[in-house]
Amino acid sequence: MGVRSGLESLLVGVAGEYFVAAELSSRGYLASITLRNSRGIDIIASNSDASRSVSIQVKTSSGTNPKWILSEKSEKLSSPNHYYVFVLLGTLGSRPDFYIVPSKVVAKYVTLKYRQWIANPKADGSPRKESAMRNFRDKDGQYKEAWELLSL
Repeated sequence: MGVRSGLESLLVGVAGEYFVAAELSSRGYLASITLRNSRGIDIIASNSDASRSVSIQVKTSSGTNPKWILSEKSEKLSSPNHYYVFVLLGTLGSRPDFYIVPSKVVAKYVTLKYRQWIANPKADGSPRKESAMRNFRDKDGQYKEAWELLSL
């Protein structure tokens, strides 16, 4: 089976949200996908007795490289009950990889990495231009399948 890299970006995002909702449901949690205009929140999840709930932003990549693109807003979006679930779709027919990361960790990471990037000149010595894009990666895999971090 091939890599899903040919999917339109909108479909990649939608697929990621449904995969996360399905995974949460299979773990016994209630998961509700929000309307498309709910900025920063793609899924609301709670435990079965509704005594704890979290908001989740889903970011999905269709390639094989565990790296996700975010906006500069991710530097400021930090709450104890807000999480990112990064989805790596991988090959068609296989279960995606999930990386569950607290929003405060993402905010700190993208801020630090962006500052490092902007401070280092390009290969030709010229300064970098400001960008609204940020990147997140979990190169050590410490957040892979870390569903327990949701504390549901």
